[in-house]
Amino acid sequence: MDLKSTLLLTGGSAGSFKLLNAVIRVLPTPQAAQRKAWKWRNVSTSLAHSCLTGAGAVLCFYRHPQMMEDLISFCSLHSHSLVAISTGYFIHDFLDMALNQPFKQSWDLLLHHSLVISCFGLAVTSRLYLGFAVVSLLVEINSIFLHLRQLLLLSGRRNKPGTELTAPQPSLAYSITSWLNLGTFLVFRACMLGWMSHWLARHSEHIPRYVLMMGAAGLSLISTMNVAMFYKMFKADILKNIRNTTENH
Repeated sequence: MDLKSTLLLTGGSAGSFKLLNAVIRVLPTPQAAQRKAWKWRNVSTSLAHSCLTGAGAVLCFYRHPQMMEDLISFCSLHSHSLVAISTGYFIHDFLDMALNQPFKQSWDLLLHHSLVISCFGLAVTSRLYLGFAVVSLLVEINSIFLHLRQLLLLSGRRNKPGTELTAPQPSLAYSITSWLNLGTFLVFRACMLGWMSHWLARHSEHIPRYVLMMGAAGLSLISTMNVAMFYKMFKADILKNIRNTTENH
């Protein structure tokens, strides 16, 4: 795929996710989520991206297992298209947050998206480091359950009906989603990001300094955000449930 086709695919992806967001706007929204209608649309759009790119990354490595042997120069139409589509999503989501959410609430995600767009943009325009970018998209497997958890919270389906005021107990759907979220978080975020950091350090001699700095900055920021995110979810979904169970007995 040449540069013009790459830019068209990236722009088309950004426009498609914008269109999806607009379609979600006219679909029925749960009553509890109507007060945060923008958040509902944003997370729903993010869920679609996670399902698409998470499955796409797995399929990419299944079809091209040799890519793991050369994450720098290996290039296929599948991997190139997948990273371009994901770049388009991050451009859309960056603009969506910048226009609809106060900066003090979204500055960290805006910074995260800026680094991702820079790294993915370099990969799709240079046709280098696509394997490394596809590895990073395996994180989206966890994001599927992360976004499902957010949608359950927004729709007021965290607790079993009738237990909210007396003795809050998580619903079955929320419990399953929560455990899958925490489990895939450890595998596809903690372990994967640790492996990516190790790979980057091991191949630093073969990577230009500016690329190495971009990758290191991105991984450092994402790792810091992930530690804070995991603690927050563990506290809300595990420690809080233990405390509520103890108090009820």
